[in-house]
Amino acid sequence: MTDALDVLPALTDDFEVLVVNDGSTDATSDVLEELARASPHVRVVHHERNRGYGAALRTGFGHARKELVFYTDGDGQYDVRELVALHPLMTGAVGVVNGYKIGRSDARARKVIGGVYNRLARVLFRLPIRDVDCDFRLMRRRVVERLDLVSSSGVICVELVRKLHASGCVFAETPVRHYPRRHGRSQFFTFGRVARTAFDFFVLWFRLVGLRRFDSGRRDQKSAAGGSPVASDKAQDPF
Repeated sequence: MTDALDVLPALTDDFEVLVVNDGSTDATSDVLEELARASPHVRVVHHERNRGYGAALRTGFGHARKELVFYTDGDGQYDVRELVALHPLMTGAVGVVNGYKIGRSDARARKVIGGVYNRLARVLFRLPIRDVDCDFRLMRRRVVERLDLVSSSGVICVELVRKLHASGCVFAETPVRHYPRRHGRSQFFTFGRVARTAFDFFVLWFRLVGLRRFDSGRRDQKSAAGGSPVASDKAQDPF
């Protein structure tokens, strides 16, 4: 957070740092409130219970008030100061500037799983970016506001990018560095969390892609079935 407060004044004088506390059970709430009291630019939104990564992002997007929205994780694996590389690319028709990781500072198992996840997401959802799993994004608030996001788990990033792309949003990309986790341990790589994310991933694919293909196929079948009798009737009509 302090890095964000350091870099943002160099980009604009109209900014805020919005922190979503997703049901922390330690002293996080008190620490955040103290930081908010110390800086007029810091605003904190609390979830009374843990609702998931996607729910935290949706809360953040819903409370954002500035023209541009930047988000990243709070575990220190990205350097917020690299926002200076994203900001100049937000020009013209560009609606989203997406970072992509230069290397990945994680354990081998996490790199492998992350690589498979990213490849599947790009292929199955036809995503226009190379790294949907890079949570270092700068977006125009207006392009996010028009989306109906529903995911509460980590698949929110796939849903976000897919729906932005479907809405005609223009993307730009730039590399960002990825660092070892500074604080705490990831709670994601347990069997239960991985299984839940895989389930959510394929449910999302079915909702956003599978159902559309099924409906399109049914319409094509109805169109073909509706056209045959007409052709047959005309063939039998001597006039």
